[in-house]
Amino acid sequence: MRPVALTSRGTEDSNRDFLELFLEMMGLLSLGRSALLVVAAVFGMYQFAEGGCSGRCCQGTDFTCVTTDWRMDRVYGTCYCDERCLKTKDCCFDYPTECPAQSCVVSEWSHWSGCAQPCQPSFRVRRRSVQRLPQNSGQACPRLEEQAGCMEYLDRKGQFCTSVQGAAFITTMEYSKGRTHDLYGAPVDSGFCMEFKMESLTAQCMVENRPYTRWMQYLREGYTVCVACQPPAMNNRSQSCQGDGSLAERDELLHWQAVGSPRCRGTWRKVQRLQHCSCPLVHSFIFI
Repeated sequence: MRPVALTSRGTEDSNRDFLELFLEMMGLLSLGRSALLVVAAVFGMYQFAEGGCSGRCCQGTDFTCVTTDWRMDRVYGTCYCDERCLKTKDCCFDYPTECPAQSCVVSEWSHWSGCAQPCQPSFRVRRRSVQRLPQNSGQACPRLEEQAGCMEYLDRKGQFCTSVQGAAFITTMEYSKGRTHDLYGAPVDSGFCMEFKMESLTAQCMVENRPYTRWMQYLREGYTVCVACQPPAMNNRSQSCQGDGSLAERDELLHWQAVGSPRCRGTWRKVQRLQHCSCPLVHSFIFI
């Protein structure tokens, strides 16, 4: 709660008492009312010049960041120059120009890091830094770190370490952009797409709300999903991805697991193999 602001009427009364005392001391009380109004106007202009937010812009809630002037709601009295005043509606009239809002400025994203662990589902990270903090109720800084599921396909000895057996490890298609070129910048095989009908999934998929796991909320029983098999997840010898079901019968129940949350997993059945995925983005994933 803000301290109660002075009303324009209360301010005028106190100013009038001060003026009458001042004029009495100066022997000017016998002047006409018009002269009193002129002096009052001059006194008011002086007060106006001393108020406002010039040099008083403060961060957060600051009860000492206060002066006496016209407020933004056209009431004369106590007004503030801190960031809180925009919410409490008691800013001085010149707050927007003297204390303009400055949004947070961040750098570009760094490159994705390598996976935390080789030869198993893990995480990669990218970060960005704050270049300018927000001021005067400017837009807050966005998140500074993102994580994504990944998997390294070479062990610490440089040996290829993936297989086509076992459950499929999947993540959102959003993180497939980095797979268009190899480590040397050469284009890689675009791979293929497998369509599956989602048969079951655990309840944990629906409650994942971390930045790098929200995509799991779009997994639904009965929906058709597309999963791309691309290098480096695609085995160079077999030209397939782990758990893609290429050799499975059409009615065979296959298992999948979401990378980023081991509790989010389920089953699906193969529908068909396609050259390119054509599902909506929220229902498009990649093998990793």
